Amino acid sequence: MSASPSTAEPGPTLLERAVDCAAQWVLDGRRLDMQGMAAHLGVSRVTLFRHVGGREALLGDALWLLTERTWELALSRAREDRRPGGLVTPGAMRNLNQLVYRSEGLRKLLDDEPVLTIRVLTDPRGRVQTNIRNAIAQVLRQDQDELEFEPLIDADALAFALVRLGEAFLYADVLASRTPDLAAADRLQSALIEGSRT
Repeated sequence: MSASPSTAEPGPTLLERAVDCAAQWVLDGRRLDMQGMAAHLGVSRVTLFRHVGGREALLGDALWLLTERTWELALSRAREDRRPGGLVTPGAMRNLNQLVYRSEGLRKLLDDEPVLTIRVLTDPRGRVQTNIRNAIAQVLRQDQDELEFEPLIDADALAFALVRLGEAFLYADVLASRTPDLAAADRLQSALIEGSRT
C-alpha cells in the first residue's frame, strides 16, 4: 500500500540533488559543467542556476559536502584510535590532512581550476572554511570539557589557525609552487594543540 500524497516523505530538492551530483562529479574528476548537469538532472540551465545560485556557489556547496563527510570519517577514526586521556583533535586533524591529500578528485580540480578551487576552499567567509573551522572548534571544546584541556587561545581562534596551517601545506603546490608537506602540517598543528596543554 503506497503512502498518500499528504503523508509521503518529500524527495530531495533540486538544490540537494545538484549538490550531491556536483560532489560526485568532483570525486570522479569530472568538470562541473552546468549545461551537462542541467541535462543530467532533467531541468533547464536557467532553472538550475535559479536554484543553485551559479557554478561557484554550487562548487562551494559540493566541496563543503565532501569536506563534511571527510571530517566525519577523520573524526571517527581519531576517536577509535585515541589513547586513554588523549586529545581527539590532533588525530582528527592528521586524518583530515591525509584524506584530503589522497583525494584524486580534489587534486584534479586543483590542477584544472586552481584559482577557482583555492578561492572556494580558502575564503574565510565561504562555506568550506567557515564550516570546517566551526567543526574543529567544536571538537576542541569537547577536548577541553572532557580532559580539562585549556588552549592558550580560544577554540575559535585555534581552529582558524589549524585550518590555515593545513591549507598552507596541503595546497602548497598551488599557493606557493612548493610540494605539499603533510608531515610538516601534522607537526605544526599538533604543536599548536599539544603545546597549549597544561
